[in-house]
Amino acid sequence: MPPILSVKNLTKKFKNFKAVDGVSFDVEDGEIFGLLGPNGAGKTTIIRTIATVLAPTQGTAEVLGFDIIKDPEEVRKNIGVLTTDIGIYERFSGRENLRYFGELYGLSKKALEERINELADLLEMQDFIDRRAGKYSTGMKQKLAIARSVIHGPKIIIFDEPTAGLDVLASQTVLEFMRQSQKPGGCVIFSTHQMNDAEKLCKRVVIIHKGKVVANDAVEALKQKVGAKDLEDVFMKMVGNC
Repeated sequence: MPPILSVKNLTKKFKNFKAVDGVSFDVEDGEIFGLLGPNGAGKTTIIRTIATVLAPTQGTAEVLGFDIIKDPEEVRKNIGVLTTDIGIYERFSGRENLRYFGELYGLSKKALEERINELADLLEMQDFIDRRAGKYSTGMKQKLAIARSVIHGPKIIIFDEPTAGLDVLASQTVLEFMRQSQKPGGCVIFSTHQMNDAEKLCKRVVIIHKGKVVANDAVEALKQKVGAKDLEDVFMKMVGNC
């Protein structure tokens, strides 16, 4: 089968600064794939380009066979992206936020209410979903942002640092949601600098440093290649050599 997501020689420049430099990788059907790197490595720029928020300077990507340059609307229908910008309306309740975004995606009233209740259960939001979002803790807002990003049931879900600023219990809920989102016909992309979390979820990863790919392989293969005990050790040895 062809890859669910294929990134091909992706390059993005901002004036004289090359934030992403010839990045290529494939994500297979049904997997949780790790997009790893330190802060400032270019991960978020890659995600925004895949999501058609930014236009590539060079190269492209295909989402379920749809090219990000030629077919941006089809790409957007099939992906859900959680970025570090939570982006919720604090005057609305959690439920009202989800209704608003679900309506933007054209969900019917019945389907939307069923989806909201499903996500409230999965993300353990029942106790606060009908409260005004401006009163939420950071963890509550992050859960709402995740629900908002997947309200339309996208086949490809991209999480950009989804556990940032969360306590241990909230982080575990988010990680478990990613596990449950892993299914045939789609994929999950987990962008993070938290190597321990990535090793729990990902069999394959690409490591980005200074906009370039420094490793692209299965986690176990990378550990054997560099003689590392865990993914964090792999990361330090690979990035330290760049």
